[in-house]
Amino acid sequence: MTDSRKRTRSSAKAAGARFERTIADYLAEQVDDRIDRRTKNGAKDRGDIGGVRLSPALRGGRIVVECKDSARVQLAAWAAEAETERGNDDAVAAVIVHKRHGIADPGKQWVTCTVADLVALLTGERPRTADEAAADEWVQRMANLPAAEVRALLVDAGWWPADKPFNAPEVTA
Repeated sequence: MTDSRKRTRSSAKAAGARFERTIADYLAEQVDDRIDRRTKNGAKDRGDIGGVRLSPALRGGRIVVECKDSARVQLAAWAAEAETERGNDDAVAAVIVHKRHGIADPGKQWVTCTVADLVALLTGERPRTADEAAADEWVQRMANLPAAEVRALLVDAGWWPADKPFNAPEVTA
């Protein structure tokens, strides 16, 4: 049997809004009554549900919740959207709540996140990326170089005139 109903853009938006409301109401009832649907902010969207925070024991950082009511799972696109919104909201973590079709109970819907987001949820702190760790290591190595080597590097890079003396500032730990 083929379903003759077609999903239009407006019916999809209405289904998404209903799903967001259902999840927001469930979280407000189970966690904190300040949790609610957020209004859309266009390019600076900060997730579908606001007021979700880590417990005070985990420093109370914000969590972005992106809701999806879609028959097709598109985790890569959804995760990219959630990560952008996490950055827009300066949140500790982002999660995607997506509909389990045929299951009405909001407590039985799926939640997906990255392992970095899981670490943030468990510890209250976002883990450092490999790039951030490498950058910090580089800065530490540069801070420990003798002034003559720093001057030579700056001159070679064209950031310091070769004929100008260089007095490196004192670095304290």
